[in-house]
Amino acid sequence: MELARALPRYSRQTTTPTKVSATTHVDVALFNGFALPKVAAIIEVFQKANSLVASQQPDRARYDVSLLSAAGGRIASSSSVFVWTDDVQSHRSTNDTHLLFIAGGAEVQQACGDERMSNWLRRRHPFSEIVHPIAEGRLILEAAGLPSRYCPLLYGGNEAYGSRPAQSLTEAPGAVSTALRIVEEDLGSDVAREVAASIVPQHHTPFTSSSTPSAGTQITEKILTSARWLEANADRPISIDDAAQVAAMSERTFLRRFKNEIGLTPSDYLLRARLNMSCRMLVESGLPVDKIARHCGINSGGQLAKLFRKYLATTPTDYRNTRGGAFGMPDPNMQNSGRSARE
Repeated sequence: MELARALPRYSRQTTTPTKVSATTHVDVALFNGFALPKVAAIIEVFQKANSLVASQQPDRARYDVSLLSAAGGRIASSSSVFVWTDDVQSHRSTNDTHLLFIAGGAEVQQACGDERMSNWLRRRHPFSEIVHPIAEGRLILEAAGLPSRYCPLLYGGNEAYGSRPAQSLTEAPGAVSTALRIVEEDLGSDVAREVAASIVPQHHTPFTSSSTPSAGTQITEKILTSARWLEANADRPISIDDAAQVAAMSERTFLRRFKNEIGLTPSDYLLRARLNMSCRMLVESGLPVDKIARHCGINSGGQLAKLFRKYLATTPTDYRNTRGGAFGMPDPNMQNSGRSARE
């Protein structure tokens, strides 16, 4: 199904910067195994916007961000960092504006059968101006029989403030792009640019582009969902049969279609995702190499070192010390990695 069919004829209340006079509630639904960097970036966008407008109206935050889950309590990210969430059942709606982001994660499929989340989404959906799933988060919406609702300005509805090009109706916008565009619409382009400049850029690795499907490639929704699932679950032991079930295909059909559409076998794609994750953790954390390897679904620091020498001609320690792995390094050739999954 094309994304265009899920886009209602809907627009936000205004297309000019508004005076800060009301609170916008940003609800972020989380599930175990969610991608922490993306969720953290969304939170940072709105919190930074709050700090920038505090001098105009110090007694009222422009955006009120809530982290929610079906039962409340601790939710683990894919990097094993825990966050505290409120119970959706106790989270009441208000007459203020609501924006809803639904994160993906390793346990989204199990959560699809949780009536607490589905019932809450059905109640909240009609009152949310934006309903933006992230990765597998769309499965939760589908299980509840609800459509996504993206920011119309990201599709060319109004280009008054920004130079960002409108997206194709068959391409879902990024969640961070949506958050920034909302800030731009509410508070003006100057504030949005300052917020965007303040967000810490994500460290790019030699595997960044190769572990993400190209936007110009014709990839079906099922295969794209399975690829995102492989990335989201790269930190734990998974089988090709698991990924085939996500795509609702037989293993044989899944292997053939994935290779044809992505250009890699699922096993090679998973390896790239794990190496990409390990490169980021080496630069962005102080964890020992052996612990990083296990966090990234690789058996040991010794195995990670072998993979680094094979594909990057360096060691994890040298990569961390130089922090130069993403600059000027050729894209590794992994087509014959020897880790194909029963082609």
